Amino acid sequence: MHRYRTHTCGALRHGDLDASVRLSGWVHRKRDLGNLLFVDLRDHHGHTQLVVERDHAAFAALEAVRVESTICVDGRVVARAPDQINAAMPTGEVEVAVTAVEVLGACDVLPMQVAGTQEYPEEIRLRHRYLDLRRERVHQNIVLRSRVIASLRRRMIEQGFLEIQTPILTASSPEGARDYLVPSRVHPGKFYALPQAPQIFKQLLMVSGFDRYFQIAPCFRDEDARADRSPGEFYQLDVELAYVTQDDVFAAIEPVLHGVFEELSPATTRVTAPPFPRITYHDAMRRFGTDKPDLRNPLEMIDATAHFAGGGFRTFASAIAGGAEVRALRVPGVATRPRSFFDGVVEHARRAGAAGLAYVVLAEPPKGPLAKFLDATQLAALAAACGAGPGDAIACLCDTLAVLARAGHAVRTWLGEQLGLIEPDTFRMCWIVDFPMFERDPDTGAIGFSHNPFSMPQGGLDALRTQDPLDVRAFQYDIVCNGVELSSGAIRNHRPDVMLAAFAIAGHDEASVRERFSGLFNAFRYGAPPHGGLAPGVDRMVMLLAGEANIREVIAFPMAQNAQDLMMNAPAEVSERQLRELHLTLREPPAR
Repeated sequence: MHRYRTHTCGALRHGDLDASVRLSGWVHRKRDLGNLLFVDLRDHHGHTQLVVERDHAAFAALEAVRVESTICVDGRVVARAPDQINAAMPTGEVEVAVTAVEVLGACDVLPMQVAGTQEYPEEIRLRHRYLDLRRERVHQNIVLRSRVIASLRRRMIEQGFLEIQTPILTASSPEGARDYLVPSRVHPGKFYALPQAPQIFKQLLMVSGFDRYFQIAPCFRDEDARADRSPGEFYQLDVELAYVTQDDVFAAIEPVLHGVFEELSPATTRVTAPPFPRITYHDAMRRFGTDKPDLRNPLEMIDATAHFAGGGFRTFASAIAGGAEVRALRVPGVATRPRSFFDGVVEHARRAGAAGLAYVVLAEPPKGPLAKFLDATQLAALAAACGAGPGDAIACLCDTLAVLARAGHAVRTWLGEQLGLIEPDTFRMCWIVDFPMFERDPDTGAIGFSHNPFSMPQGGLDALRTQDPLDVRAFQYDIVCNGVELSSGAIRNHRPDVMLAAFAIAGHDEASVRERFSGLFNAFRYGAPPHGGLAPGVDRMVMLLAGEANIREVIAFPMAQNAQDLMMNAPAEVSERQLRELHLTLREPPAR
């Protein structure tokens, strides 16, 4: 017999009756019925119920052991009484009558319980993550993560992609976040950077003659935590293809994402089938107020500026004359809602930075702040533009484009949730395309890159030379699922002359480009193919598939929100000797 087990705790069935078995696992629960002691034994594979009578020698050992201790038991498989069968457990028809017990690892008093669904503060959970990972929901999330990665890898290989690893110690690059820096011992005063992404290396692979590359890549960014972003490190499906257009990239990745979500979702879940819808950045901001639209929400904004320009509601008319615009949103079936509901709509707009929100309810007679400012013809035209009918309301915002987007997105999201409009059991995916190449810094007025600096502008060098920089669009794209950005990507700028021209618009002279990006720039001088790619976030995919609201629930050992590893006590101080080896001295941080 094997030293620790003949079966896992999820393996035994009715066909195993009378078999002599050995099981090992954690004591999940204990129930003492006086003459009988029941123990639920748990391992990675499932649960098995143990039973022992009081007059048996094994009773005292099982009675004394604490829950979450690891034990090894010998016993005989017996049938449960008919009224004791647990149909919800795969092993629910049988139990093991224990004949011998060995305590493999005794458990101290637990800082948090594993059995049950009790919630604990994040600090306790992360400090004792090894216990948290024993809990069924978190444990299954990590199993799901493994299945997602396996599915991604299989599908990429089937499409002819090569898995290639890129360096972890590299040079700093402008990916948009702070680098994690690593001091060099052998090159005093110089630093490596942990890669924010394998961006430059995967482009170099294309220049090197590889046609289709992928990697389940770790990325490191020194940025604050959010619900959909973990501080420190994250993983992405990094992808790059040579001799491709934007359409080719979409055609390669859509079957992979659709397949993974369809494979690992419940059978009743609907997943957008290829080809995914494409929405321009401009249209996304106008219709949804965000470049990460949740298409499960059917509400959309329309441009209603013309309906208020020049008269009627003077507050809007005067704002429009000053450059403002109006966005209107149909709010279905709310005519009988109380005033407090509409006050909530107005409050959400204000919280998002809007001066206010005006609305009209399509009832007989019309009601709401806008009702007395719109005659029947004006109201009918506005309703027709919004697709609104009797019993609906129309909510209108008037402000700058930036505020309209922010407030419109907030109101649309709140209404979708409040009215139960979010389509359930669905993964709705779309591409956001035609991002602006450049943007103006609101504080300094300087022109900078709005997305990825290594992207190809639409129109190439001619567009950079002849168009207003703010009008230049790039072959940049995001893929969005249920309002979550899974990935950004682009067709890359593979020509040195275009690269120099683009960086010059963003304020970088030729010398700085040649110095900072020497590897990529020099490689482009020796015959670079057109290429493009993207990098869907693995953590975010798993978060969506698991139905979790926080990304830390699908990462085995995440950092806390303040970028600390509470379990390993990182970051931590190092010895003076280590600092000397790295040629470093510490300074006290400035007083705040």
